[in-house]
Amino acid sequence: MINRFGKTARTLFPALALLAIGAQAHASTLNQNVSWTIDRSATTAKYRIVAYGDSIYAGYNGSVTNAAKYSAPTVDAEYLSALWNADIESVRRAKSGAIASDVYNNKIVAERSYMQAASTRVVTFEMCGNDGLQARTSFKGQTGTCNYNVLTTAVNNCKTYVAAAMDYINANAYSGVKLKVISNLYYPGYNADNVLSSCNDPTTGAKVNLRDKFLPAIAQMNYWMCEYARQKGFKCADSFAQYMGADYDSNGDGQIDSDALRFVAGESEASYVGRITGALRPTLRDANTHFVSSSSSFDYIQSDDTHPTYTSGTVSAGLFGGTTGTGAPRYTSFAGGKSPIWNAYGHERMGWALSTHSPPAP
Repeated sequence: MINRFGKTARTLFPALALLAIGAQAHASTLNQNVSWTIDRSATTAKYRIVAYGDSIYAGYNGSVTNAAKYSAPTVDAEYLSALWNADIESVRRAKSGAIASDVYNNKIVAERSYMQAASTRVVTFEMCGNDGLQARTSFKGQTGTCNYNVLTTAVNNCKTYVAAAMDYINANAYSGVKLKVISNLYYPGYNADNVLSSCNDPTTGAKVNLRDKFLPAIAQMNYWMCEYARQKGFKCADSFAQYMGADYDSNGDGQIDSDALRFVAGESEASYVGRITGALRPTLRDANTHFVSSSSSFDYIQSDDTHPTYTSGTVSAGLFGGTTGTGAPRYTSFAGGKSPIWNAYGHERMGWALSTHSPPAP
């Protein structure tokens, strides 16, 4: 259950809640697979969106038995249903806690049959968040001389498996797929990481600001997600820009912050990382307070300071299996391509970002 702000309610199954917290803390994994069909009235055509990933696409909410019904891929399915006037089956093959190699090997490769179905029109994936989280945990625990290799390893592993995933999807997805899209990483705990390390820089001997070290690593991961997408026929839903930048021009540069932060096709890694960590860094904001105007904000992150907020209830997903269900769309049309809550919750914002790349017809 969630309250009206999308925060996780912790009133039921206390033993299971403790198990979930322990599982995430120790990098254990939990399959959270869901199939949910947007059943649009007076339609006969039915198409499929297949989403592979970790706890983000799973709709993880702190529970080992349920997850958000409308995580980002299912939000996108609702947009597709209106755009194509069709029923859309959202198939989420997700593993909470999984690092990129796990998502690649045990979801994308091992469960390729889901994207090979003749009804499939969209394939999307996200990964690398747990590589980053594990590297952050390791770095925070260091004493003595700092070892930055844990961050380098996370970036390199992300690059390796993102590229491999795109190549595998290109080679194995149903030939009639119209859209392949990746969602990159937002920065959970942006404010919390604004503290000094327990270890000392090997050159200066001084302690380092954690955020100063983590932000460039996330920017590198995000650059290569979008750049490989450009090279390999995918689209990139820039969740970093959508979450971390306000929806107004806060610095007077003539651009809405969330637009200015987006990956620019063709730019170099140095240029992108430089923009994010340099000129545009003052516009970055913790997604717990995402400003949609200069005076109004929404909370995009649950109380665990990691996973996106959501609305519209939960479905079974976890230890006791996953839901296969059907329901009417919450919204049957979208003025300007946006639902009334497109920017009010983390999953709604990510789902809308995916939808902006939708082809006009199936």
